[in-house]
Amino acid sequence: MTGQMKAGVETLLGDPKPAIRSLAWPVMVGMLLQTVYNLTDAFWVAGLGADALAAVGFFFPFFFAVFGFANGMGVGVGAAVSRHIGMRDTEGTNSVARHTAVLVLVFSVIITIAGLSVTDSFGMILGETSVAAMAAGYADIIFMGTFFILFLAIGSALLRGEGDAKRTMYVMLVSSLVNIILDPIFIYGLGLGVEGAAWATLVAFISACIPIFWWLFVKRDTHVQISFAGFSFSRPITWEILKVGIPASVQHVSMALTTFALNLLILLVATTDEVAIYVTGWRVITIGITPLIAITTAVVSVCGAAYGAGLIRKAEEGYFYAIRLGVAISLVVTVAVYISAPYVAHVFTYSEDAAHLYPGLVTFLQTVCLFFPAMSFGIFSASLLQGFGRGLDSLVITLIRTIFLIVVSCYLLAVTFGWGIMGIWWGLVIGNTLGAGVGFVWARVYTKKLIRQVDVPEESV
Repeated sequence: MTGQMKAGVETLLGDPKPAIRSLAWPVMVGMLLQTVYNLTDAFWVAGLGADALAAVGFFFPFFFAVFGFANGMGVGVGAAVSRHIGMRDTEGTNSVARHTAVLVLVFSVIITIAGLSVTDSFGMILGETSVAAMAAGYADIIFMGTFFILFLAIGSALLRGEGDAKRTMYVMLVSSLVNIILDPIFIYGLGLGVEGAAWATLVAFISACIPIFWWLFVKRDTHVQISFAGFSFSRPITWEILKVGIPASVQHVSMALTTFALNLLILLVATTDEVAIYVTGWRVITIGITPLIAITTAVVSVCGAAYGAGLIRKAEEGYFYAIRLGVAISLVVTVAVYISAPYVAHVFTYSEDAAHLYPGLVTFLQTVCLFFPAMSFGIFSASLLQGFGRGLDSLVITLIRTIFLIVVSCYLLAVTFGWGIMGIWWGLVIGNTLGAGVGFVWARVYTKKLIRQVDVPEESV
């Protein structure tokens, strides 16, 4: 293990406040770079017209489901690695890494086959339209790259789980630059249209996987060591990964299903133009939530390591610090998004065919950004529970928020009360805010119970 890795592990096991900052900022930078290339995708696709935006927007929940499953499994892997590091169990840490590599292969095959079989149904949902054809072409390319999506997300999680977030930032930088460069070349230069955006995304994922593969399997300078010599399947290790990873993946998939349900609900009260507004606007909204998502990865690792060491109050201290930090960031971002909405909307409605989306996109951004400040209470509560190995608790919290509170709020306001599309926008704000409150109460009750039950003496931090 190199000095760099020792420093990463020492940071993970040290004071939770600097540990969260140290682990969060590289991920935050990396995710902002990913957000930039997502926005770049939308910018170049917007030049193809409203139908192209709607096609990519229709597939977005499916892409989010695959990417979300990968990130969810990454949460399970990162939580398991950090707990074993907290227990000073090197062999257990390496065993988690070995089993992770096997799971990537298995799930890649399953998701690829399932995904390619789904694209035929797009025409049934959207009709035999150009939107359906473009969405299916885009989807087929992305599903063929499932292995690289999973490898990138889970390999990055292994590095973050051992406290090495900087290298994941470098990987995201490579991926973002490749995508930004290739988008205009593939979409317009090669004349591939919407499919060109998919190919650019796939090549970007592959380019990001190369350094992770080099570090883990060739250079082998990571704290975790992956070797299959004498490998034997371990149910306890597999279950340790899956009991957090599967619920976390289902959380992401449930959010994708919520997005899909909202697409259908939008079509019930409006048109495909509003679908384009929703998905394009949500890409911008991700700028606001990206810092919070980055902090969640730090909360999982830091609180997981503290839990593995039996230091529950230390985990609680890191959790409260993350909430304070998240609220402060969110307030600033909310104001920034609200003020800049008219200017940002111009970026995605510059083509003559998409110009009519401008007023609706401005309204969407200025409404939906209002739930940002409440998010910290919910997502960091879910991350705390994941670090504790309570993946099912985190899943239930997310299902209450996404399937019940958000969808029901949107339906009641849009359909029952007749607010139309504004009912969906305000339903997103109300549902997310209420869901954050549920998550915070749940985490506080469980943590207090855990503190009373744990007999291991707590270190003063």
